[in-house]
Amino acid sequence: MTEFLLALALFLVAHSIPARPAIRARFVAVLGERHYLLLYSLLSLALLAWLISAAVRAPTIPLWPTSLWSYQLAVALMLPASWLLIGGLASPNPFSISLSRRSFDAERPGIVGWMRHPVLWGFATWALVHTVANGDLVALIMFGGFLLFSLAGMKLVERRRKRQLSENGEALPRLGKGWNIRQLLVTCGGGTLFYALLLNAHPWLFGPNPAAVVLG
Repeated sequence: MTEFLLALALFLVAHSIPARPAIRARFVAVLGERHYLLLYSLLSLALLAWLISAAVRAPTIPLWPTSLWSYQLAVALMLPASWLLIGGLASPNPFSISLSRRSFDAERPGIVGWMRHPVLWGFATWALVHTVANGDLVALIMFGGFLLFSLAGMKLVERRRKRQLSENGEALPRLGKGWNIRQLLVTCGGGTLFYALLLNAHPWLFGPNPAAVVLG
C-alpha cells in the first residue's frame, strides 16, 4: 500500500504543479513548447504505468460486492470513452486538452462542437466505470481520484484557455456541430482501434480479462 500511495502522490504532483501557468512558462522557455510536451507526456505515461503496477500489487480491501452488470457496464462504456479520448486528443481545441496543432475550424469543430472537454470526459468515464467494477479501497482511491481530477480539471483548463485568448485579444469562438471526414475517421475509427487494443492488452497489463469476464 505504501508504494501505491507514493506513486499516486507523485502522479498528482506531476499533474498539478506544471499546470500552473508561471511554472509551465518557465519549462517552455527552457525546453521549448514541443520538447516540453514530449517530456511531460513521457513522464505522465511512466508515472501512470508505475501507479497502475503498484495498484495491482497493493492488498485488496473490498468495500462493496461487484457483479456481472458492473463489468458489462465497464466494457460497454469504455468504447465511447475511447472515442472521446482519441477524438479529443486529435482535434484542435481552444478550450481544453489537445495534441493537435491543426488550426481550429469553428464551423467544423468535430467532437469539440458536442462537448468542450472530450478528453477529460473520456478519463472521467474510464475512472467511474472502473471504480464501480472493482469495488475495493485501492480502486476507490485511484479511480475516484482520477474522476475528481478530471471533473475539476474541466473548469480549471477552460478558465486558463479563456484567459489566454483574452490576453491575445481573441474572442471565444461560437461553435457549430459540423464534422469532416478526417474527424469522423479519427474519432470513431481510431477510438475503436484503441478500444480493441485495450481489450486485448488488458490481461497482460492489468490482470483481468474483461471480455472473458463478460462472456463468462
